Amino acid sequence: MTVLSDIPVTTIPISARGPLSLLVLDRLFVGGEEPAAEDEGLVLAQGVVSAGRDLVHDDDVQLSLFLLYASHYGSLRGMDADREWDGELLGIRRVLEDAFEAKLRARVVVPEAPEPSAAAVAEALFALTGEDGGPGLARFIARKADVAQVREFLVHRSIYTLREADPHSWAIPRLTGRAKAALVEIQSDEYGGGRPERVHAELFARALRGAGLDDRYGAYVDSVPAVTLASMNTMSLFGLNRRLLGAIVGHLAAFEMTSSIPSRFYSQGLSRLGFGPEVADYYDEHVEADAVHEQIAGHDLAGALAEDRPELLPDILFGAAACLAADGWIAERILGCWEAGVSSLRGGAERDMS
Repeated sequence: MTVLSDIPVTTIPISARGPLSLLVLDRLFVGGEEPAAEDEGLVLAQGVVSAGRDLVHDDDVQLSLFLLYASHYGSLRGMDADREWDGELLGIRRVLEDAFEAKLRARVVVPEAPEPSAAAVAEALFALTGEDGGPGLARFIARKADVAQVREFLVHRSIYTLREADPHSWAIPRLTGRAKAALVEIQSDEYGGGRPERVHAELFARALRGAGLDDRYGAYVDSVPAVTLASMNTMSLFGLNRRLLGAIVGHLAAFEMTSSIPSRFYSQGLSRLGFGPEVADYYDEHVEADAVHEQIAGHDLAGALAEDRPELLPDILFGAAACLAADGWIAERILGCWEAGVSSLRGGAERDMS
C-alpha cells in the first residue's frame, strides 16, 4: 500500500500570475527574497484590490491568497516555515482576504434567517441546499463526459481534495459542547477513523494515480483557473479567521449536504468509462458517509451552534450559501468550456496531465 507520506518529496514549481503572486512566491519559498523595508508587498496588494477587478476570477489575487494560506497548512514543499508569521506577508494576506470577503458578501445571496433552534436551522440549510439547482456537473460526468474530461475534473478537485477536511478542522478548538463533538465525529471519518489508508485525502490520491495523474499536492496549481483556487481560498478564509467561525461551520454543513448524491453520479461516470475500482472508491465512500454526515452537520453542528450562539446564525447561513456559490462558479466554468469544445484548465486548451 502506498500513502502520501511514502511519495518522494519534491518541490513543485509554481508560476506567478502577476506582480503580486511573483512577490509572494519570492517571499515564501526557501531562498526567496527578504521582505522589503518599504512594505513593497503591502502597497502592491492595496493597489491590486483597489483596481476594480473581479477578485473571484483574478489569477494574481487568488494565487497569492492560495500561497499565503498554504504557508499555514504546510501543504507545499519548499516553503520557508520561518516566513509563516512574517509581518509583511500577514499584511498582504489581510488586505487580500478583506477584499475577497467583501466580494463574497456582495455576490452571495443569503437566505432569510430562521429562529435560532437546531431543528429550524437544519431545516433552513436542507432547504437552501435543496434549491441548489441539482448536480449538473455530476450528471454530465455520469452520462456524457469522456475520459479526458474526467481526468480534467479530477485535476480541479485535487486542489482541495488532497487536503480534504483540513480547512474545516481549524474550527475544532474554537467550538465547545455539542457542536464541537459533532465536528470531531465528522472529521474522524474524514481522516479515516484511525485507518491511514482510509483517510479521504489518501483515497483521492489513489484515485489520481489510478487515473494516470500526479498525486502530489500542488502538482496542478499551475493548471487550474482562479475560480478553482477561489473555492479553496473561501474555505481557508473562513477556517483561519476565528471571527468567521459561523461561516466555516455553515460551509461544512452545505458541503456535506451536497456531496452524497453527486458522488453517486461521479462513481457511475467512472464505471461507465472503465476506470478501475481504485478510482471510484473515493466517491463510493462518500455516497454512504456523507448521507450520514449531512444529518450530523445540519442538526448537531450548525443547528446546535446557532442554538447555543444565536449571534453566529447570519454567518452560518452566509458560509453555507458561499459554499454553494463557489461550487456553482467552478461548475459553470467547467461545463461552459466543455460545451464550447475547449478545456476548462488554464489557457482553454488541454494541458499535459501525465
